[in-house]
Amino acid sequence: MTVETGAPRQERDLRESHARGWRGVGWGFVAKLLMMALVNALGLSIIFAALNVEAWGILVASTALLIAADVIYFMRRTLPLKYIFPGLVFLLVFQVFVLGYTGYVAFTNYGTGHAGSMQQAVDAALIQDEQRVEDSPTYPLAVVDNGDEIGFAINADGEVSVGTETQPLEPVGGAVVDDAGTPVEVEGWEIVPRSALFTDQDLQNQVVALRVPVSDDAESGSIRTRDGSSGAIYNSTLEWDPDARTLTDTETGTVYEATDTGNFVAADGSSLPAGWVVTVGFDNFVDAVTDTALSGPLLKVTLWTFAFAILTVLTSFGLGLLFAIIYNDPRIRARRSLRTLFILPYAFPAFMSALLWRGMFNREFGIINDWFFFGADINWLGDPLLAKVVILWVNLWLSYPYWFLVCTGALQALPSETMEAARIDGAGRWRQFRSITLPLLMVSTAPLAIASFAFNFNNFTIIYMLTEGGPPFPGTSGLGSSDILISAIYSISGVDGGVANYGLASALSIVVFIVVGIISAIAFRQTRKLEEIQ
Repeated sequence: MTVETGAPRQERDLRESHARGWRGVGWGFVAKLLMMALVNALGLSIIFAALNVEAWGILVASTALLIAADVIYFMRRTLPLKYIFPGLVFLLVFQVFVLGYTGYVAFTNYGTGHAGSMQQAVDAALIQDEQRVEDSPTYPLAVVDNGDEIGFAINADGEVSVGTETQPLEPVGGAVVDDAGTPVEVEGWEIVPRSALFTDQDLQNQVVALRVPVSDDAESGSIRTRDGSSGAIYNSTLEWDPDARTLTDTETGTVYEATDTGNFVAADGSSLPAGWVVTVGFDNFVDAVTDTALSGPLLKVTLWTFAFAILTVLTSFGLGLLFAIIYNDPRIRARRSLRTLFILPYAFPAFMSALLWRGMFNREFGIINDWFFFGADINWLGDPLLAKVVILWVNLWLSYPYWFLVCTGALQALPSETMEAARIDGAGRWRQFRSITLPLLMVSTAPLAIASFAFNFNNFTIIYMLTEGGPPFPGTSGLGSSDILISAIYSISGVDGGVANYGLASALSIVVFIVVGIISAIAFRQTRKLEEIQ
């Protein structure tokens, strides 16, 4: 007689995830379905958004990732991949994509005047050259607001239409107009009172600058207003010929032809301000070293970047090690309290500390000149050399507590037998430090010093908060004497205002990445030799 024990069934049940079947209450399976529903909803929203803006690369990548997620989490054979799939997605989105996109921008002319497609550049050129159409009618107009943006409501022959900067005019029903024909009630919109226009200067500027397209075709013109109560059609003096790829000024007859550099250029060399993004190859990398207005300042910035990173690491490590040796002596009383005081600068937010030091080094009102230099007129932040000295000093104040902590811990971990043997052999304090203490300390602190070098090579906070890169170099480069490469890249990118050149900024970012990577690799390779000391 055969007895069925049920053991294989129990073993199979134990190996199967509770999220793969509907057993018992089934909460695990429900949770899995809900989570995958959220993932699919998010993925579909990204796919449709990419389709809407015709971002085909994002569309293909997001579709592939969404299909992969559904296959991995609903098929038995791909079950092991579910543990590494979130990490792979994170790696692709936050690492590979960012690096790849930075590399793509570095080979383009993306920046001010070149931020879209050719059609977008054509529309921008048509808009920039808009003038009021001769003999065009004047429409009663009201400024409307829906909470997110303002727009115009006009009354054209008894029909009220509403539009915004991004939404062309569309007729609306149920609107109420006054005796002058001006819209006073529009469903879904709030009429902005004329009194608000008279008292709010910012709102006036927005209204005067606002243009509402008449239709989706940019050549049909737009509605603009000067007084906030009436509007007229403005149209461009340029005509776009898509077959010849030319923009013709109808008033002067000048023809602007599309070039391979992403500009509309006339025969006399003049060009329109609106351009589009094109691939420029290695031009950005070449411009960084051949452009006379940029190469000189960039070379000085590069040399100062290396000096800043190296001196910061050496001075902060040296001062931290000195204090660690002194306050590691057991003969000093209240060592714990004193050590706590030493690490206080490390506890303050760096950007606030930099701002405070900036105030103290102020030429006119700072306490440094008043208290320590008898009221002397020393321009700490306006002189190129003194500004660098101030940066090194403040960064030393911020950084040495870190090395004080590291070196204190490393000193306490040194083998006492080795030190005792050196003393018995007659080695003095300096010989003990030079031949035993420092080499053993370097084994544990060298990797941290390399990391500190890489951090300070890109230490944007201390530069921007203390000097903003100034004082500026003579010329039009926009760079300053105390700029390091990362703050120079910030200025070149145009984020702080002025002309933006994202292509050149991305090219310099890649150069910085390569430099830091090479130096770190060489340094880590050298630190392996220190391990032989142990």
